Amino acid sequence: MGKNFRGGRGRGGGRGGGGRGAPRSDTWNNTRTDAAVIDKHNDSFEKYYNELAIVPDNEKEEFWAALRRELPNSFRFCGSKGHALAVQQRLVDHYVPEITSVKYNGETVEPPRPVEWFPEKLAWAMTTPKNVIRKFPPFSSFQKFLVSETSVGNISRQEIVSMIPPLLMDIKPGMTVLDLCAAPGSKSAQLIEMVHRGEEARIRHVLQQIGRGDGREVTPGGIETLDKEQALNEGDWSDDGRSTGLLIANDVDYRRAQMLVHQVKRLNSPNLIVTNHDATQFPSIRIPSTGPTAKYLKFDRILADVPCSGDGTTRKNPNIWKDWIPGNGLGLYIMQVRILVRALQMLKVGGRVVYSTCSLNPVENEAVIATAIDRCGGLEKVNVIDCSKELPGLRRAPGLKQWKVMDKQGRIWSSWKDVETAMAEAESEEGFARLQEGMFPPEMADGEETIPYERCIRVYPHYQDTGGFFITVLEKRSEIKARPESAPKPKPEWKSAQRSAASSAPGSPKKRAFDEDISPTAKKVKVDEPVKEEAVETQADVKMEEEATGGPVQEAPSAATPMDGVETPVVKNEPADIPIKSEPADFPVKKKNNQMHEEPYKYLDPEHPELQRIYAFYEISPRFPRDRFMVRNATGEPVKAVYYTSTLARDILVMNEGKGMKFVQCGVKMFMKQDSQGHDICRWRIQSEGMPIIEPWVGEGRVVRLTKRPTLRKLLIEMFPKMSGEGWKKMGEIAERVRDISMGCCVLRVEPSDDEDGFQERIVLPLWRGISSLNLMLPKEERKAMLLRLYNDDSPLIDHSRGGDNNNNNNQGNAAPTPVLTPAPGSLTTQVDALIETAAAEAAGDQAEPIAPSLAADIRPGDNITAIVTEDQDIEAESRLRGEDQARRDAIHEMAPGVTDEEDVFNKTV
Repeated sequence: MGKNFRGGRGRGGGRGGGGRGAPRSDTWNNTRTDAAVIDKHNDSFEKYYNELAIVPDNEKEEFWAALRRELPNSFRFCGSKGHALAVQQRLVDHYVPEITSVKYNGETVEPPRPVEWFPEKLAWAMTTPKNVIRKFPPFSSFQKFLVSETSVGNISRQEIVSMIPPLLMDIKPGMTVLDLCAAPGSKSAQLIEMVHRGEEARIRHVLQQIGRGDGREVTPGGIETLDKEQALNEGDWSDDGRSTGLLIANDVDYRRAQMLVHQVKRLNSPNLIVTNHDATQFPSIRIPSTGPTAKYLKFDRILADVPCSGDGTTRKNPNIWKDWIPGNGLGLYIMQVRILVRALQMLKVGGRVVYSTCSLNPVENEAVIATAIDRCGGLEKVNVIDCSKELPGLRRAPGLKQWKVMDKQGRIWSSWKDVETAMAEAESEEGFARLQEGMFPPEMADGEETIPYERCIRVYPHYQDTGGFFITVLEKRSEIKARPESAPKPKPEWKSAQRSAASSAPGSPKKRAFDEDISPTAKKVKVDEPVKEEAVETQADVKMEEEATGGPVQEAPSAATPMDGVETPVVKNEPADIPIKSEPADFPVKKKNNQMHEEPYKYLDPEHPELQRIYAFYEISPRFPRDRFMVRNATGEPVKAVYYTSTLARDILVMNEGKGMKFVQCGVKMFMKQDSQGHDICRWRIQSEGMPIIEPWVGEGRVVRLTKRPTLRKLLIEMFPKMSGEGWKKMGEIAERVRDISMGCCVLRVEPSDDEDGFQERIVLPLWRGISSLNLMLPKEERKAMLLRLYNDDSPLIDHSRGGDNNNNNNQGNAAPTPVLTPAPGSLTTQVDALIETAAAEAAGDQAEPIAPSLAADIRPGDNITAIVTEDQDIEAESRLRGEDQARRDAIHEMAPGVTDEEDVFNKTV
């Protein structure tokens, strides 16, 4: 949703959501105030919108009744189209029939229903009352499904109207996209899915063409080929079908940017960068140039889902009923205009900006659109796109052509002319301080083109049982030179004469001074006003404009250096006559405790010895790019993790290092260091996040193929099943393959099959072949989610390293207790304990003592390790402890410094 911004200063998504820690309009927060105890009436709120007549008289009662009702639960199936449809099918086939069979008070309970206007009906809503949900078991089962699929990123709990803006951006393959105010990230997740749309089908097509030449067997296409026709008809083939587009998701608040990371990282995109900047002053981003002059990135699409008063979210945040005051919207107008103007500056000619809020207030909506278009040169520079034929089935209202403004005292004004007249007669400035001329419908001169407000979109709560929302799609027609905020718009002669007459009225010297003091060009800053910082235009912006028009270009300074001649922003509560300098941020930004810092992103030489070992072990095709691997430590050496990014993301990270860009996250974790024992073992395992990216290019020597449902279920439900002795024979169709494959990580390809016990969906998973056991390298949450989705099985997992029953696949969780081991000095168990201590010390930044060489260094695959019972116990303990240690290591970079699992409230709240 547009950012519900109440309490707390911020620009571009900062401290939104009703103040720090308040419920967000994008998320379901179980800690929100009980709606039943709040009086859902507010005289000023109701007076203002009734006066505006935003809905016809015959709809007013229905409109206000909808605003007072609780919001239905809604969610969206995420990921690629094929995968999302596969997860959705589980809902359709299993949970909907179960819920439909429930009778309450003699009537059938309404099951979850798809949102008809949403593409592929991948968005759903449920209106069942809480007392019914708590009473009947089918809802409990459905809730488990929602929780498990949300935890692994297959479902996004998102309000329906929040899904609209990304759908109107018309993202095509290869486009560069910016989400200026992105946290908490539900819309960013939609955008990154669009950036990758059709990628799986394109890559499958490329692999089929080159498979024979590389001697690789190509897995048959599964459900992901549903969008093959569209993928083949669209472009983006320059990188063997991989997406060349990019999404930059930004938020001004560092901690909220971390929540954003957790929302979007589940989609495992190498084409994503998360940044931490003020959206009103988002810096220009340098990219490689073939010429002698610098070149800067411009975007094809920009989403400006700006901070707002959020008065369209009363159904979700009932506190708005008691907290709503007119000043909420008035205080945000300037910031919203600056964000939109900055977005238009960074947009390519022909590109789109989608502006949206979850507010009903025209001051935050139509007035912002009008002011931004005016500052950017009018409709010949920026046009409003007609989207009336988009999303058929979505009921909407046009934007307002005329509106009124309520001031802080509750007075309603029809025009700026009325305000000026009242100001000329006023004895006090109270109540006028936040009013601006641009908040009112512009008075057009004869022949001046009128803004087509009817092309704006208003969604009201009673239309489709949703929240309230405003969306406008803008197109940049030509390069712009935005008029500075301090420069007033030239006025027609008739208005200048009117203003002169007012100033000559009795007492005019005093009143004229007061008029200037509260005008948009005033230099003073009132203590009760929001901070009025001008959007800083950089030399890079000037360079981009000159470059687009063929004019002279010069080297630009760092991203955060203000342009000569642009006023230094005035900071709240500082005397206006004292200049305040902006410090150029052309150095890494580092702060202590939980605050922002610039993490290192160091790319590896394609010929690096560790990468060469990885290429050789996994037989990675030479067609797979080798210049996009990076590490995130100052040494630039692979120590714990190796990440992978797209080419454009790499170029941006490299070109802007130390230039003031605050990068929070980039890259998919591709390889993790596994402290395995034995000769000829590659200690770099493929991480599950990176598996879908690298898997198609892995050689047959490290591939295990599976088509039968029982075998995958065994691997999911049983952790560390034994392979020693005759244990390998219990692995079904893959028994001989996993018996003979050498130790280390391999790719498990679950291939589609028409057999009765086969799969429709193609799945790839990392599988580890240990000394005496086999294990899927998946978190427990993901195992449980797959078991529930594929098998309707919520049985507890069986951990054989802890003494689980290997002979009872239907074990209901009563695994045998872990044996108490008393290892001899120097045994494997003792050394693994030391390893864990070392890992913990490394995570804390301490220097640990080196570990003695392992006693298992000479163990080879096939050695008789079952002859000695104590050694077998050591190996079981080793498997368990290594698994626990690896989980700790994997988690080290999952969170940014200062953000712990316990603090990640957004992802833990369902």
